[in-house]
Amino acid sequence: MVDIATRVWNHKWKIDPIVRSLIDTDFYKLLMCQSVFRNKPDTQVTFSLINRTHRIRLADLIDEGELREQLDHIRSLSLTRGESTWLRGNTFYGKRQMFRPDFMEWFEALRLPAYHLEKRDGQYELTFEGNWPEVMMWEIPALAVLMELRGRSVLAGMGRFELQVLYARAMTKLWEKVERLRNLPDLRIADFGTRRRHSYLWQDWCVQAMMEGLGSAFTGTSNCRIAMQRDIEAIGTNAHELPMVYAALADSDAALRQAPYDVLADWQDEHDGNLRIILPDTYGTRGFLEGAPDWLAGWTGIRVDSGDPAVQAEAAIDWWRARGEDPRQKLVIFSDGLDVGKIEELQARFAGRVKVSFGWGTMLTNDFTGLVADDRLAPFSLVCKAVSANGRPTVKLSDNPEKAMGPADQIARYKRVFGVGEQTRMAVVV
Repeated sequence: MVDIATRVWNHKWKIDPIVRSLIDTDFYKLLMCQSVFRNKPDTQVTFSLINRTHRIRLADLIDEGELREQLDHIRSLSLTRGESTWLRGNTFYGKRQMFRPDFMEWFEALRLPAYHLEKRDGQYELTFEGNWPEVMMWEIPALAVLMELRGRSVLAGMGRFELQVLYARAMTKLWEKVERLRNLPDLRIADFGTRRRHSYLWQDWCVQAMMEGLGSAFTGTSNCRIAMQRDIEAIGTNAHELPMVYAALADSDAALRQAPYDVLADWQDEHDGNLRIILPDTYGTRGFLEGAPDWLAGWTGIRVDSGDPAVQAEAAIDWWRARGEDPRQKLVIFSDGLDVGKIEELQARFAGRVKVSFGWGTMLTNDFTGLVADDRLAPFSLVCKAVSANGRPTVKLSDNPEKAMGPADQIARYKRVFGVGEQTRMAVVV
């Protein structure tokens, strides 16, 4: 097992680059990228870094030269022969050859496109522009770099023994969570923590701890490289990016209203089984379910990623029942702001009523809260989102208005089109 504290103490980034591979990314990114490659390869998009936690002044903490070195290193990466073989030949979600030969040929030749970086008011403005399949692959590595460089800025002032104690405490903290989760019957939980991890080495350690501590209750990781190296399942389906871009491309209110379902129609053409998971909250779960075509009720399940998770799961149960489906045969994946207490609560409430699963993210791979003076290693909310498509702004409403994004006039239009009424504001922690 890697001695993380010693590696941090002896750190030189050329030995330990933050992003080590093009598959050091979330599995759903590759699935979505293949769908985009097939359906909308020429769409021009812009992705932008958005720091929701304004008090964390990243440009004051992170050296611009080091940030550029890390980003330039990512642009030098390409798939290795072993990674290509794994993607081409491995079984994912029970399916061999998940990735089509034409997509793999494109991916094997891919180098990530250029980035644009500026400082403004204590924050970094980091943007990526170009063809959607290429630009979308920047999201996860960009977030991983910023999150880890922020951590390194704090760790740089610590001595060797201080680092040893810090990581010992963090390991103990995580293991205590694992011990609590052991007590939950029929638990199904996966690592969803790549995008806001403390570091690659720490995420890998967390995955190993979950493997040993939870056994078969731990279903896998969203991180493709760790899944390959640890010989475990790669987990993930789709994300808000798809409906956000499809919606931006719509030429009328009617087409806008239909866009989220067009995304899933394209998805259904490629995937079945446990990959048919609905993400309904991009423009409000209630309106999405009310307008959903009947064929969506036959899908495997739903991922709950904003708003009150219990309320959204109850809405899904009511919707399935109204459509003649048995909720006990459906999968509900909770993935928003989870920690052990919330996992225990949701498991107790919904066990036996639906098939319950959890995608545990930031509070698995980056919970250093309370371990450093002034809480300088506490996790914060950083995202990298598609902000335009073919020159049109994208919009996300969410079930939590604190997560809404887009120009004010477009947010108002989308709320009208999707029938979004009053929403409950909830603090965004991670």
